[in-house]
Amino acid sequence: MKEADVARHIATPLVNPAYPPVVPRFTHREYLNIVYRTDADALRAVVPEPLEIGEPLVRFEVMRMGDVTGYGPYTEAGQAIQVHHDGERGEYLHAMYLDNLPAIAAGREAGAYPKTAGQPGLYVDHGALVGVLDRGTLRVATATMGYKHHEMDPEDAARQITVPSYLLQLTPGFDGTPQAVRLVRTQITDVEVKGAWSGPARLQLFEHVLAPLADLPVREVISASHIITDLTLAPATPVHDYLAHRKEDLR
Repeated sequence: MKEADVARHIATPLVNPAYPPVVPRFTHREYLNIVYRTDADALRAVVPEPLEIGEPLVRFEVMRMGDVTGYGPYTEAGQAIQVHHDGERGEYLHAMYLDNLPAIAAGREAGAYPKTAGQPGLYVDHGALVGVLDRGTLRVATATMGYKHHEMDPEDAARQITVPSYLLQLTPGFDGTPQAVRLVRTQITDVEVKGAWSGPARLQLFEHVLAPLADLPVREVISASHIITDLTLAPATPVHDYLAHRKEDLR
């Protein structure tokens, strides 16, 4: 293979990359969102500066992807922490577990998303919308919400899922030292809300050393929503370079 041809590839393995060279469009993404209050000290231990914490709120989400360009259907679950950055309200994506290897690889390498393997599920059971997350054979989270109890304003639903997202990009060098340590920002765009509902909800988190969602314990459920939508993810943009700031501090 010619040198110029090598440079045209975006991911390894070279002849069979782990993810495709596409900008994915998410069609019929179905959310179960439960916003809950947790311990402020627990958030301070995991949210990186310069992000700021106000009210100690976390959104547990389960997302069933009806169809994704280049990836097909899959399901994802995780935690997003409410934060502020330079006066802007957003969410810090703390943990994401999903059942699609190409989406894991693309999310981590191309987007800085904190993705790893898990077995989430989203389904309806006798009048309840149920979201679960397993790690191997063990249950990590169980969420339930009354199914389509109260219809939501589509604009309110769109605002809920399009707040800016902040992610931590951590790239090691071959010698084990950090090569890139950045805070990046992204946002959902091109949203079409197909349906949205609110209702009563409950959330249980179970201790697991490799999926420590319970380190952000549930103290009070604040709200819940069920949203069905089409959307696109904007590319991530760096907003803070930790290595550059460290060099400045050493001068």
